[in-house]
Amino acid sequence: MIAFLGTGLLGSGFARALRRRGEQVTVWNRTASRARPLEADGIAVRDDVAGAVRGAARIHLSLSDDAAVDDTLERAGVAPGQVIVDHTTTSVAGTRARAARWAERGIEFLHAPVFMGPQNALDATGTMLASGDRARYDRLAPELAKMTGKLVYLGEAPERAAGFKLTGNLFLMFVTTGMIEMIAFARAVGIAPADAVTLFESFNPGTTLQARAKRILDAAYDKPSWELAMARKDARLMLDDAGAAVHILPAIAAEMDRWIARGHGHDDWTVMASDAVR
Repeated sequence: MIAFLGTGLLGSGFARALRRRGEQVTVWNRTASRARPLEADGIAVRDDVAGAVRGAARIHLSLSDDAAVDDTLERAGVAPGQVIVDHTTTSVAGTRARAARWAERGIEFLHAPVFMGPQNALDATGTMLASGDRARYDRLAPELAKMTGKLVYLGEAPERAAGFKLTGNLFLMFVTTGMIEMIAFARAVGIAPADAVTLFESFNPGTTLQARAKRILDAAYDKPSWELAMARKDARLMLDDAGAAVHILPAIAAEMDRWIARGHGHDDWTVMASDAVR
């Protein structure tokens, strides 16, 4: 039997997918009424978390944060022989402490956060990260692989997957913020948002990511493809045209000015990453 704690959009998808693969699944959610619809899928819903995990070989979690994970597990009464697999996006420090705490209690713990939406969880697509004891991962990997499209092991340090998950989420935040800023600028210069996004039909900035990352890691700033001074000029043009419509660009322009003042105006604009990669 598998217990799943937390039946939000992601947890519900995982629980339904497990049941469709023939697993016996018991779930718990802090607000029990939100889990009740899963009963129609043949999933047992428990009002108390201890009852949900009793007899489970694996205990999976998909909760909100570190505090919710710690509180739920402390009340669950996890027993020796049970394995905890936590899919929650949690902090690096919290994950490290949690793994050590359960190891001291003789309970196996694996952190396996995901880059997945509700439909991915239901369809077993998307990406699942994992880190921790290698032998434990190897034993669990065949079952975890059934839950995702791609399973990636990141190493023995139990907190490493948490770090990679937050790194990825940070990038997604910047991509989305950039999209919002782009649309705001377009509207300010008379381009409708629906028209602005058609740019991506012919311009795919994603194809440049690996090359930009390599330039940053190689510190290849002295052979610019876009000089920082020229990038700053473009930022000035954008600010002149858009004014108060954009909110993130002024901070980027200020960072450009700081690096130009340090004498890097003729370097590639990725020189602004040099302090971060040292």
